[in-house]
Formats: sequence, C-alpha cells, structure tokens
Amino acid sequence: MTTKKGLFITDDGKNVVVTFALVSSLFLLWGFCNGMIDVMDRHFQTELHLTLGQSAWVQFAHYLGYFLMSLPAGWLAIKLGYKGGIIVGLLLVACGGFWFIPATHIAAFWAFLLGVCLIASGLTFLETIANPYTTVLGPKEFAATRINLAQSGNSIGWFFGPLAGGLYFYSKDAAGNSTGSQTLWIPYVGVAVVVLILAVLFYIADVPDIKMEDEYHLDDSVPNVSRSIWTHPHFIFAIAAQFFYVGAQASIFGFFIFYMTSQVPPIPPSWNHHIISSWFEMKDGVLRISDAGASYLQSGGFLCFFAGRYTGANLLKRHSASKILGLYGVLNVIVCLLIFAQLGWISTLCIFLSFFFMSVMFPTIFALGIHGLGARAKRAAGYIVMAIMGGAVLSKVTGRVSDLYGVSHGFIVPLICFLFVAIYGFAWPRLSQSASSRESKAVHPVLH
Repeated sequence: MTTKKGLFITDDGKNVVVTFALVSSLFLLWGFCNGMIDVMDRHFQTELHLTLGQSAWVQFAHYLGYFLMSLPAGWLAIKLGYKGGIIVGLLLVACGGFWFIPATHIAAFWAFLLGVCLIASGLTFLETIANPYTTVLGPKEFAATRINLAQSGNSIGWFFGPLAGGLYFYSKDAAGNSTGSQTLWIPYVGVAVVVLILAVLFYIADVPDIKMEDEYHLDDSVPNVSRSIWTHPHFIFAIAAQFFYVGAQASIFGFFIFYMTSQVPPIPPSWNHHIISSWFEMKDGVLRISDAGASYLQSGGFLCFFAGRYTGANLLKRHSASKILGLYGVLNVIVCLLIFAQLGWISTLCIFLSFFFMSVMFPTIFALGIHGLGARAKRAAGYIVMAIMGGAVLSKVTGRVSDLYGVSHGFIVPLICFLFVAIYGFAWPRLSQSASSRESKAVHPVLH
C-alpha cells in the first residue's frame, strides 16, 4: 500500500523533522532579537529626546548588519555548507550579545548601535542559510508551507521580545527613576548564552546538505542556456519585493509604540484596573497608553502575526503561494489606508490587522524568489537577505514623513510598499514561467 509523502520526508525517504525543528529554533531567536529592537527604539526616543527620524538609527543599524553580511553569508554557505554557516552565525550573535556589557559602561548611543549591528550580522547568516534550507527539507511542492511553518517560531520570538524589552528597558528604581540604560544588557547576554548552547547542538546534530532541484538547468552544461541567476525575473523582482516588504514591516514595528502612545483615543477611566495600571498614564489631563503598556500591546500584535503565519501555512498547502501573497498585499494596502485616514479605534484595530496580513510575506517572497535555482539558491538567498536593507532605508523615510505630517500619515510609506508586494505576487507566475510555486495540485500531506 502506498502512503502520501510527508511534509518532512526527503526524496531518499529520510525523515528530517528533527532537523527542521532545530532549524526552526533559529527563527525564534531571530524574532526575539527583532522584537527587542522595536522597544529599544522607543527607549532611546524617551531617554535621549530623539525625533522619530533620529531614533530610526536603531532600525538603520540593525538592517545595516544584514546589508553588510548577506553576500559573505551566502558565500560561506556555499563553502561551509548549511551546518558550518549556521554555527558561524550563532557565534557572531553571541559576540554581539556579550558586547552589550561594555556598551552599558560606555553609555553612548553609538555603542548600543554597534551591538545591534553585530547581532544583526550574525542573524544574517541564519536568515541567509535557514530560509532556503527549510525549503529543501521535504517535497518541493510544500516549500512555501515549510518556510512559513518555520517562521512561525519567528512570531513566537517576536511575542516575547517586547515583553523582555519592556521589562528591562523601562525598568525603574524605588524612587521611580528610569534604570533602563543600566539593565538593557541583561536580555542580550541571555541571548548570547542561548546561542552558544545552540551552536553546540548544531555541531553534534545531523544537518544534511541537501541540494535544491535545478529546474532552470543552471548547473547543466547545456548549450545556449544561461546559468546566471540574474536572467530570472522571478528572482530579481523578489529582491525588490523583499526590500519594500521589510521596509513596511520595520516602519510599522518600529513606530508601533509611538503610535499607541500618541494616536490611540483617550482611555476610559474604567479600564484603569490596578492589575494593568502600569499600562496607562495621565497625559494632558487624559488617560493614555504608557510606553510600557504599548510594549505589551506590541506582543499582542505579534500574536496576530503568529496567527497569520499559522493560518497562512495551512492556506499555502491548498492554494498558490503567489496568489496568497498578492491577496494579503492588497488587504494590507486597505489596512494602511484606514490607518492613514485617522479613524480612531478603527485605525487602532487596523494596526493589529496589518501584523496578521504581513505575516506570510517575508517567507513566501523568499520561497518564490529562490524557486528552482538549484545549487545557486544559496547565492540567491544572500541577495534576497541583502534586500532587508529596505528596513533601514524606508523606516527612515517613514520617520521623516511622520515628523513632518504625523505618524498616521507616515503609513503612506508602508501602503506603497505593500502595493508593490501585491503586484509581485500576482505577476509571479508570468515572471517565473510557472503556473504555481507548488508545481502540483493541492495535496493534504501526512505530517511526520
């Protein structure tokens, strides 16, 4: 009797679910570090009295690390394989985490930015290697499903990141004075210890170096067939789509706390229960959400992000990845338009909806971009990760627009970004000359 091919069964019949689970832990780490970045952004706005455009240097330093290390990471992935590249990335993250100890004593903005950049450089290796690796850990028709499942761990990390940031970045002493600058190092050193443990686990684990199927014959000695990844529009436009998507994501995540503390309508006094009293504070005679409260609400936003990833992974088992990407892009354009319109609680709700609908975009763009590129997928992954620099560039643009016209009107920038993502999704079959990224009819796999 024949059985259905499992989601984590390779062509040689090997079950790699344990390897997949280990790789997925890297996404949780990535999400946790990113979740703390957004809270740190607001911390420096308050402590150093920065404008939105100035505080965006935190986002800029973070995404600069991706830009600088994405191509070296892709090169090392080719030379060292998936396993070696992941271990190098983990060690670099550990260096960045431990750097926050001297950075706290230096107590200068640049020192913290350097730590952010170092950690991002290590995370670049993990992003460049782990994303394409998840796509080959089983049948190719479920590549987008697997990468979205793995990135669900990212969402869990993003949930806990703001909680840790709110606890240590907004801490106060008995007199009510802020001690965040003195305790900011604690969660980062915790991250450093965890990644060292992960590095040991990866060293002893079985991490097979599986090659992606070469559907465009880039590795074949076929006359008149170009072996350059730059001759494939679905890859080239994936770089642009990722640039715009991460720019939108960084803008929304980075300015979430400022939006909640400045744009949300006054809070009814009846909500000010003593259990969550730290979530609110009096401003100009009315009750508003506090910075700490906004950081906790951001964790709620990441729950929406996780829900979007989980439900999206299930949708991708049954529907074309490119169509889902296009649909979610259009929905987020509508959401951003409603935020731009400043509709009070409706706009506030739309912030959380934006988390839900953007959830599948990064992994799906990644899977569509490297589709069918064979051994060159590792190199292609480096360029797509480099596009994360959009978070640095476009968050600065959003910050500048917000400084000039208000944070709600700053959402015009993410709106334009999501529009491009939607266009890429709907145009992908023509760009790739493929009817579907899944290359087969809908299948309900047996999960192993």
